[in-house]
Amino acid sequence: MEQSEAQFGYTLKKSGLVVEFRANDANSNSPAPDIRRRAAFIKSHAFCPHPSHNATRTIIHPEDPEARKPKSGALPPAHVRFECPDCGIPIACSEDHWADDYETHLEICDTLREINEDDHDLRSGRFFPEWEYPGEQLEEALINMTNWDTLLYTRDFQAINEPRSMRQVTRMLTYPVTIGSVLHELSPYNIRKGGRLTVEGLKSLSALRYTLHPPRTGAGGDMKNIRASPPPVRLFVLGARAESSLPREAWIQLAHMFHRTSFHVIFIGPESMAGRDDEFPLPERTPQNPFAAIIEDRLGAKMKISTFVEYYHTLHQASVFQPFDPYFDAFVLFHPGLGHPASSHEWKESIPLLLETKVPIICTGYTEWDMQRDFKWVQEQVGGEVDLLLEPGENRFRSLRWDLNDLDPQDISCGNWGLWAFRGKRYEAMYNEQ
Repeated sequence: MEQSEAQFGYTLKKSGLVVEFRANDANSNSPAPDIRRRAAFIKSHAFCPHPSHNATRTIIHPEDPEARKPKSGALPPAHVRFECPDCGIPIACSEDHWADDYETHLEICDTLREINEDDHDLRSGRFFPEWEYPGEQLEEALINMTNWDTLLYTRDFQAINEPRSMRQVTRMLTYPVTIGSVLHELSPYNIRKGGRLTVEGLKSLSALRYTLHPPRTGAGGDMKNIRASPPPVRLFVLGARAESSLPREAWIQLAHMFHRTSFHVIFIGPESMAGRDDEFPLPERTPQNPFAAIIEDRLGAKMKISTFVEYYHTLHQASVFQPFDPYFDAFVLFHPGLGHPASSHEWKESIPLLLETKVPIICTGYTEWDMQRDFKWVQEQVGGEVDLLLEPGENRFRSLRWDLNDLDPQDISCGNWGLWAFRGKRYEAMYNEQ
């Protein structure tokens, strides 16, 4: 199928969608129906960011564009209607306001255009060789976790030469690789200067690494060389959303980073099965399965995934997962919004329970501000009972692809930009010989 270039500015070829931005290009004229519907949604929900309008919401952070607007006495809020000819995103209520505020828009215009191109690329129908994942490799072939390039090369991925392809592959792999980059013995985070790992973090991660990198036992395939296998390492992903719906091949990449170790990934949260009803209808709650857990076993030889559509504190109080072991367990919170006004109340009951377990809690954030807000909230709520394991900072394996907030085109973020870790404070008894 091919569309007229004069009409759209995007051309559908047999090989897929060729994105060619020119003057008068607009998302509302995209050949992709999903993009047109998204443009209509943005126009009906997002407000013009020009400072001549009254503010429409509270200020989130000091650099929030909404901070330029007065609370009253200016023009009433107006929905965005004008689509920028450079990025194609609805960005202002009129061409005059877009032109008048062009310098501010220019700060994110290239990033918005990149987002637009990536969204069209996903709908192009092209073959994605970057999503062909390698299998398990020789144990002697060590992986290099300096950055995305060295990791993909040493894991024997197909060569990725295009920035757009790199953005697409990192968008999915950021979740399992972020976990692996913290737990692996070759982790880029260490206690050297600038390594961000604290002394308490070294203690906690050393316990997990003892399990994740066990010594050779001489096990073999015949009866004489049968050896007992340790239980799997349990990774509790709390508040699971997008990460729970990733292709299972992506999560299996985590198991391929560790040899002679198996994993049990447990997704927990009320949104952990959102949009997956056709794939996995929720089972009935029965005495044998009181929380309607969905078990996905046999995902390779070393991976098992369970999903609980329930709040963590409910499962903890029911002792579903006890006992916890710092050698075998870790919690992961992807973009939890601990300090966000709309979601912090949902964590007030769960965080103290997590600290009681004394196992590591790995946490990420969409942006530096999001990460620092969560960190500050933890310090204010339970700071006296927390040991910092990994200092807050940029995640080396963040998603290279940016995402757009349809309710506010000025709000752009990327998956797992920030990374930090903490655990419940441990108290060691000091014996007095007197």
